[in-house]
Amino acid sequence: MPHNTKSVCIIDDDNMYINLVSKILELKKLSESVIVFKNGKEALDFFITSIDEDEYKSIPQVIFLDLNMPIMDGWEFLQEFDKIKDKIDKQIDLYVVSSSIDSRDIDKAKSIDLVSDYLTKPIKLNDFEKILV
Repeated sequence: MPHNTKSVCIIDDDNMYINLVSKILELKKLSESVIVFKNGKEALDFFITSIDEDEYKSIPQVIFLDLNMPIMDGWEFLQEFDKIKDKIDKQIDLYVVSSSIDSRDIDKAKSIDLVSDYLTKPIKLNDFEKILV
C-alpha cells in the first residue's frame, strides 16, 4: 500500500504514546516520515524556521497535537501557530489529541478554526486510517 501522507508531526511529551503511534504509522505504512516534538515551543520553532528558510516541503501534512505538555502546551501552540499559518503555503490538517474527555476542552478545541478534529487517547487504528489514507 503506498503512502498517501508524506509527513506526520506528533507534538507530545509522552514517550510511550510517541513510540506507539510511530510504530503504527510505520507498520501500516500510513506516512513516509514522522517528525516528533516534545513540546509546542520546539514545534513552533521548527515551523518558523521552515517558513523563514522557504522549506515548505519539510512541513508535515498532518499534525497530532497534545494539550498538556511542559514549556508550551497545546493551547499556547495553537495561539502562536494561528499567527504564522497564513505564511505556510501548504494544507495542514491539525488534530488535537488528548486523554481529556472534559467537554470544555473538546468544545474549545473544536471551536478553533485550525483544528480539524479532537481525538481522545488512545487513538484507534481506524481513526489513523481515516485521517491518513
